[in-house]
Amino acid sequence: MSSERFLKEVQAIGEKFLLKLQRLPKADPVEIVSFFVVLLFIVTVLVLTIIGCSCCCCSCDGRPDPRHRKSQVRPAAH
Repeated sequence: MSSERFLKEVQAIGEKFLLKLQRLPKADPVEIVSFFVVLLFIVTVLVLTIIGCSCCCCSCDGRPDPRHRKSQVRPAAH
């Protein structure tokens, strides 16, 4: 996908989101709750993904975790 098309898609999603937010005060309570449940789910997935990637790739001091280094397997001597 080209970058222009991707930017147009992101802009269209943003416009739909803003339109939904503008209509939210007039919406049914069920629609309001469902919107916030979906929004909470999306935020939770993003936060957990960021936490998972940061914990997996690096240790707390910012250096790569030495346990995840690749080791060479050598044949057993008989």
